[in-house]
Amino acid sequence: MTTQQTTISANSQGASVLNQLKQIKLQVLVMFAAIAVIMLFFYFATDGSYLTPRNVSNLLRQTAITGILAIGMVYVIISAEIDLSVGSMMGLLGGAAAIMDVWWGLPLPLTVVLTLTAGFLLGLWNGWWVAYRKVPSFIVTLAGLLAFRGILVGITGGSTVAPTSPEMSLIGQSYLPNMFSMIASIGALSLFFVWQQRLRKQREAHGLSNPAMTSDVLKFGAIAIFALGLVFLLNDYRGVPFPVLLLVVLMLIAAFIGKKTAFGRRIYAIGGNIEAARLSGINVEATKLKVFAINGLLVGMAGLILASRLGAGSPSAGNIAELDAIAACVIGGTSLAGGVGTVFGAVLGAFIMASLDNGMSMMDVPTYWQSIIKGSILLLAVWMDVASKKRA
Repeated sequence: MTTQQTTISANSQGASVLNQLKQIKLQVLVMFAAIAVIMLFFYFATDGSYLTPRNVSNLLRQTAITGILAIGMVYVIISAEIDLSVGSMMGLLGGAAAIMDVWWGLPLPLTVVLTLTAGFLLGLWNGWWVAYRKVPSFIVTLAGLLAFRGILVGITGGSTVAPTSPEMSLIGQSYLPNMFSMIASIGALSLFFVWQQRLRKQREAHGLSNPAMTSDVLKFGAIAIFALGLVFLLNDYRGVPFPVLLLVVLMLIAAFIGKKTAFGRRIYAIGGNIEAARLSGINVEATKLKVFAINGLLVGMAGLILASRLGAGSPSAGNIAELDAIAACVIGGTSLAGGVGTVFGAVLGAFIMASLDNGMSMMDVPTYWQSIIKGSILLLAVWMDVASKKRA
């Protein structure tokens, strides 16, 4: 390859990256606009009840379960795979946690460890079939969807396992002390500000341009006002729900892994072009196995929160949750073709799905209409993804 060809190739790759960044920013703006429209619509439709501190707290707790599932799902989809079993797996793991708590009387820490270990192993099971046996993930996880639900019905005898212990309820029903929430929020915002300033200095050291300081200050101010305002609103009810804190922590960890680690870059490379990734020395099979294992671990966390929130293990728990998780990822800008997506976008998509569920329930919209609306939104999101790729 000549020097001229190399330069052209590098320029085209750079332009491609810039286009992707612009598209991601546009998608984030569109999602925020959609959230604003949804909030205003349901606020007026429910005479203001939708944005009361109590309902906002309930809405965020609803988001936590779908959001945690979406965090695991987003990297599965980015690696150009799919997991249809997460709803049944979550129900199974939540039911197992309830059995350990109610029937066996195990201590809460042991129940948590065993549930998360089981989720990790089930994720490994799915990943082994996909990565090493070369069975399409659609088939493997479709089999899991059926098998895990069957196992759940079998071990519970088709009955609800309840009530869970007060200790178990702490996972999904507890709230953080008001003062702790405020201090933690201010601390997190301070760290974010320091990190942003460090990024500016790094860009200057490498001779790269920085956004105007005024722009950064305005952005930070908007984030700070939103975060502190939300904490004040939640403190006006009972405080920040523990599942919401867990969701935020997992989101930050997953985003760091995706952007700042070699493992995260391998996932994107595999989803973007699996053969090129293999030729560059990436162990595709091992990476996919890890992605599914991590997904199973996160499903275990969601199962614990679900069982704790319900106060029981139900044979129908987690039904169709996999569709909510997939829809959240797609709405958040993740491409079903692989290689494109962000954790932050997936969590925003989960919030949109939870907002629709919550608002339609408050308006007593019939269940069948809720399913029709959510299905239509998923179809629209996929169509927009396909249309944007054609334009590119």
